[in-house]
Amino acid sequence: MAGAEVVRYLERLRTERGYSPKTIDSYRIDLRELSALAQGGAGAAGRRNDRRGGASAAQREAGRVDEAAAQTLAAEPDWSSLTEHDVRRWVAGAARAGLAPRSIARRLSAWRSFFDWLAATGRVGANPARGVRAPRAPKRLPKALAPDQAVRLVDLGGSTDTGSADTDADSPFERLRDHAILELFYSSGLRLSELVSLDLRFFDGPGPASVSWIDLAESEVTVRGKGGKTRTVPIGSAARQALRDWLAARADWCRTHAGADERALFLSNRGRRLAGRTVQWRLERIAVQRGIPTHVHPHVLRHSFASHLLQSSGDLRAVQELLGHASISTTQIYTSLDFQRLAAVYDAAHPRARRRS
Repeated sequence: MAGAEVVRYLERLRTERGYSPKTIDSYRIDLRELSALAQGGAGAAGRRNDRRGGASAAQREAGRVDEAAAQTLAAEPDWSSLTEHDVRRWVAGAARAGLAPRSIARRLSAWRSFFDWLAATGRVGANPARGVRAPRAPKRLPKALAPDQAVRLVDLGGSTDTGSADTDADSPFERLRDHAILELFYSSGLRLSELVSLDLRFFDGPGPASVSWIDLAESEVTVRGKGGKTRTVPIGSAARQALRDWLAARADWCRTHAGADERALFLSNRGRRLAGRTVQWRLERIAVQRGIPTHVHPHVLRHSFASHLLQSSGDLRAVQELLGHASISTTQIYTSLDFQRLAAVYDAAHPRARRRS
């Protein structure tokens, strides 16, 4: 157990910050590790406040606290007992155990935020994780398709070299839906979670108001992204036509399938909102059928959207806005990707760049 403070903090992330259930689950796992460190981490246990452990032990001996209450007391760590030295020692141990630098950095980020909240509410003094940094991670550039590969993937008439029986078995409902999904991914640079949350239009009731929806009349899509931030991005002409075709097929299908989700833009064969895992699986399958020589997942199309747009426009700030990045530094990685493409062209074409045999 992580203790009542962690429970309160996670609830704050849900209600005040609008974090998704998946993000909150990640915080819960990270703070569980911090709780274990505070409860029994090397160097922390010896400095633990004796008032909590000693009082609960005495109460149990005297029979003044039942077993459930004793477990609750024991589960609440003494957060003020943790020091920067404890956190640094945990980082060193995690690195030796083979935990990836990015995983360590993510965990430290969650710990810093949690301790900042504890400090703001007067529960602790200094933040022991504030000055600790994770080991340097190797720089990984996002994978993007070449423009001709991206077009071949999203084109409804794309190559199907395998002649798969599964392809022949797909209904018009599925083919038009998948085509609209591919076009929208590549046209608007959406995240997977943003795409599957889309409604047909803005709904203001009954039920909760829409957080993500399309507006074909205005050629735009509005989505709620990371951190509860809402952005509106344009829909290209090819994606608009694919969506019109899909909406017509969806309407025909719903007339003969009672109980289908009335709000969801993309439906499964059972009439429910399409799941993210289903989108991933079908995208992988389509990429293989169309001869794309790399593993394709939804974020590859998002990277391709950003890279190709930056190559054509050179407007980094516009790409940042369209992707919904909070910081321009996150978007700048696509400039490195573009330079790699230019370097590859140089190496292949310039006489002085060719290696001597």
